Amino acid sequence: MANGETPDSPAREVPGSTELTSPYGPFGPRRTEPGFDYRSDETLAARPRWRRECYRIIFEHDTPAGRLFDIGLIILILASVAVVMIESVQPIAARHGRALRAIEWGFTVIFTVEYVLRLASAPSAFRYARSFFGVVDLLAILPTFLALVVPGGQALSAVRILRVLRVFRVLKLAQFIGSEVQMLRALRQSAYKIAVFLFAVVTIVVVVGAVMYVIEGAENGFTSIPRSVYWAVVTVTTVGFGDITPSTVAGQFLATLLMIVGYGIIAVPTGIVSAEMVARRARRERDRELRMQLMRDLECSGCGATEHVADGVFCRHCGTVLPTAGDIVVRDR
Repeated sequence: MANGETPDSPAREVPGSTELTSPYGPFGPRRTEPGFDYRSDETLAARPRWRRECYRIIFEHDTPAGRLFDIGLIILILASVAVVMIESVQPIAARHGRALRAIEWGFTVIFTVEYVLRLASAPSAFRYARSFFGVVDLLAILPTFLALVVPGGQALSAVRILRVLRVFRVLKLAQFIGSEVQMLRALRQSAYKIAVFLFAVVTIVVVVGAVMYVIEGAENGFTSIPRSVYWAVVTVTTVGFGDITPSTVAGQFLATLLMIVGYGIIAVPTGIVSAEMVARRARRERDRELRMQLMRDLECSGCGATEHVADGVFCRHCGTVLPTAGDIVVRDR
């Protein structure tokens, strides 16, 4: 059973359960947490049957009905996003605009009913509304209503594509996104270095932009320092729109140097993050070897045996709790 958000009244904790305690996150738990047995919760058991059935179908994606519901929902989301994109094509909108708007309103009604049912069946409607998917589900239906006030507002309905993140749970792909967690940790560890790097880039583009403003001047399109800085950003990132180009020899020479620097700059953030990920892996390996060595040398207080396994809690010879096993835990940094 896929667990839901903790209801307002306490739920019975299931010893040893490590299931996800909230169905509202995009990918799953970042760490192991105790689960809850919602079938035994008195508040949920006292609810009308239709609310319990809605919860089972909408949130319990491991059930056949829940899996079918999620797959159908993903198909509707993709179809609605396709309609929004097609409607933005002027020739098609001119011929089939009324039909496309009717279809869009149909999708909006379906998603609105679904959102209301989610609020009604969720263990805690308030917590669901504040969760990641709760906010995305609300944003998915607002643009169509916004279009009644702001022409063209329905184009923002493309945000519905975020709801497809549920495919990670439906197709059980969450187990393959551990690398995403490692990447986020590496980015956090590299935040200071990346900040220094970005400050250096900003300094370069401001200085070069000011120099280019002096060299080229307004007659060549560099009408102000901010506009010159814009040109420097476009050049250093190797985008090169071509809307502003230097005409003098000195300006072209400076632009050449900036483009060369830009190619070198591209690899810097990748190198910083990659180096941090390699360093983290090396630290984990070193910690693992240290733990294994300590557990091999640890003497059992009951029989004096050594050579225990790295994750051992009890002596494999006499069953005695290893006295310092709890202290030999190397945190995953």
